[in-house]
Amino acid sequence: MKKTDEGQRSGCPINLSVEVFGDRWSLVILRDMIFGGRRHFRELLTNSLEGIASNMLADRLKMLVERGMLTKAEDPTHKQKAVYSLTEMAIGLVPIMAHLGAWGRKWLPASEELSIRAELMEAGGPGLWERFMAELRQEHVDDPTGSLDPFRPGSVRADLQAAYERVAAGQAARRA
Repeated sequence: MKKTDEGQRSGCPINLSVEVFGDRWSLVILRDMIFGGRRHFRELLTNSLEGIASNMLADRLKMLVERGMLTKAEDPTHKQKAVYSLTEMAIGLVPIMAHLGAWGRKWLPASEELSIRAELMEAGGPGLWERFMAELRQEHVDDPTGSLDPFRPGSVRADLQAAYERVAAGQAARRA
């Protein structure tokens, strides 16, 4: 197959998307930024459920910045730290993440507590996705230094987190 002038295998939109997200970690990093409110290297590294290695995280963050999915800025509170922000391109993944979560809940052995966010995103549909994307724009595009609380009361992310905590607490109580 002939490569295009830009080095892609083809100009097919599915292929081009796979070239950005086809590795094991890129969507997981974006998931953690979108749903977990994580914006610093250390947060992404230490809070990864999947256990990403530091060199892999650094490589993927660099690639996501180069591809225009993230921006990187100095953290005003600490000169040796950086703040990563989602771009409009990455924020546009919210509906795709909702569909991926719905598909995974239906077809794969997903855990109850880790499925609740996907269930709520699916149930909320495009209205909820748009509200969430507006909140992400406010957090990442309008406030690239990360001073806005990502879990502020009434936000979509705070509601999703509260649902997760309720399910996790219920499961812990059943095990006790």
